[in-house]
Amino acid sequence: MNDSSSALEFVILTLFPRYFVSPFSESILSKAQAKGLVKVKIVDIRDFAEGRHRVADDYPFGGGEGMVLKVEPIARALEQVGRDSPGPMRVALLSPQGQLFSQELAQELARQKKLVLICGHYEGVDERVAEHFIDQEISIGDYVLSGGEAAALVIVETVARLVPGVLGNPLSPGNDSLAGGVLKHPVYTRPADYSGRQVPPVLFSGDHHKIDRWQRKESLRRTRSRRPDLWAKLELSESDQEILAEIETEERERGGQDEPDSKN
Repeated sequence: MNDSSSALEFVILTLFPRYFVSPFSESILSKAQAKGLVKVKIVDIRDFAEGRHRVADDYPFGGGEGMVLKVEPIARALEQVGRDSPGPMRVALLSPQGQLFSQELAQELARQKKLVLICGHYEGVDERVAEHFIDQEISIGDYVLSGGEAAALVIVETVARLVPGVLGNPLSPGNDSLAGGVLKHPVYTRPADYSGRQVPPVLFSGDHHKIDRWQRKESLRRTRSRRPDLWAKLELSESDQEILAEIETEERERGGQDEPDSKN
């Protein structure tokens, strides 16, 4: 069992604490908690609201549809989180206005000791929360969710995978898609032949240099074809340039003219 004092602590502020019961009780996240590598605490924002009905939202000033999360319960919840486990903490509001979540941001967050995620809901969160009580806003994409709970799950799982010891193979995070700015190469398992659809022979060669080169080649091919946004930012090594030349030669021989322009 790992020393819990060194664990990365996730604290999630939400109106719907039961939303998280199953995800944090399964698979990698459950094992990471059992090992003491990460800690997850779910805080019900309503517990810090006043009145018998624990109202945590109200109508927006100036009119408009929907309800807005109040500032006071969130501020009180954050104060309590600080008292429960003193020390540095990064506080993020999950919001469409935030920085787009990425693998690079996940790596930065994985270096924190305590990460607090505030889940918005309804028509938003009182702006004073963003102005005075957080370190940053984070968005997981340009689409509409009912609340920040799904975004919190995405962030926790992505960040937790980067904590040393969480994955059985310490090399796994470096082999994931987007690690190093490229998509992952194709992967295969048994059977080697399924209805005439065969696994590439190089994977049975036993030559690790050839296998590594094939995997890099297919990562570059896939990234160039499917994610031109990533390709445009990729810095190619001399070896990558040689591989790219091979890819372009193969495409010309096949007569393929519909791939994105190559990177210079």
